[in-house]
Amino acid sequence: MDLEYYEVLEITRTADAAEIKKAYRKLALQYHPDRNQGDKEAEEKFKAINEAYQVLSDEQKRATYDRYGKQGLDSQGFSHFSDMRYEDIMGDLGSIFESVFGGGFSSGGFGGGGSKQNRKYNLDLEAEVTLAFNEAIFGTKKEVSFSYKKPCDACDGTGSKDKSKATCKECKGKGQVFYRQGFMTFSQTCPECNGKGSVVKNPCPSCNAKGFSQVDDKVIIDIPEGIDNNNRIRVAGRGNIDERGTRGDLYILVHVKEDEHFVRHNDDIYIEVPVFFTQVALGETIKIPTIRGETELELPLGAKDKQQFIFKKEGVKNVHTHQLGSMIAQISIRYPKKITKEQKELLEKLQAEFGIETKHKDEKFESVFDKIKSWFD
Repeated sequence: MDLEYYEVLEITRTADAAEIKKAYRKLALQYHPDRNQGDKEAEEKFKAINEAYQVLSDEQKRATYDRYGKQGLDSQGFSHFSDMRYEDIMGDLGSIFESVFGGGFSSGGFGGGGSKQNRKYNLDLEAEVTLAFNEAIFGTKKEVSFSYKKPCDACDGTGSKDKSKATCKECKGKGQVFYRQGFMTFSQTCPECNGKGSVVKNPCPSCNAKGFSQVDDKVIIDIPEGIDNNNRIRVAGRGNIDERGTRGDLYILVHVKEDEHFVRHNDDIYIEVPVFFTQVALGETIKIPTIRGETELELPLGAKDKQQFIFKKEGVKNVHTHQLGSMIAQISIRYPKKITKEQKELLEKLQAEFGIETKHKDEKFESVFDKIKSWFD
């Protein structure tokens, strides 16, 4: 079956990352096998939901899918779940469920334990960088400042001054509290210990019992040619650090400033070209700027205001395919706001030479004028 990923997750194509995750969480809970034992239709739906989430939650895969569809994913070597056995899917989805549900989700039922369940923060983090218009088009190097979390050195990440914790009385150390609804049993994170299973009795003064500290850092990144506004760049191994020394990734969100003359849409560049009415009348060839220099625009006789002219391969290099987009030049015909007596005489003489008579009615309109007069008789 050829899946349309946005329809599978019941979202629009403009959905952001938060909306995608929210839709995934809702549907994954609804169709999870633990809630639909023996239901093959729910099992297939669950596979489809995860396949869609794997693609749409990954910025690069989503961009490829939006542009080329599933065939584009296959051609670029992106794998998806359509040809995998159900058992393989359940094994590979462990990390997804832990990141979305905060851990404690397994194919054996709701609740379960897991090393990520007790994390105080996500390992991956995000920073931002602002680029000039030309920096995004041609690429550059940028120094990005960010802050990452690491376990507090004074308490080894425990949050406790004496590095000891007491078992939470509410959940008895499980980190989850259970409740029944009808014939089903559900679990939720313990509100007393926030899923840690333990509580701090003697808070660490260095981190105020948080268990971690913030470290300011900088990284120099290569901005690839053709990157666009709201794209993200992944810097591996520069994220937060947990108690075991595992470090996440840094994701840098790109913001691109607008240009005074050029407008970018995907890989295409637009520019408005002002031309004087006489240049259009004469069919002149004029020089116009491009993002890489200049080119010539040959104005055809009778060119219209707002008419567009396409210049192939004068646009932006696609950050994935490296193919060049186009530049679209749209002319804006300008007329003089004032003319001298001599200029008016020249224009009238030119008009007369073209056989245009303004003093008398044009014969082709005489019947129209007569018709209009009859309306008021």
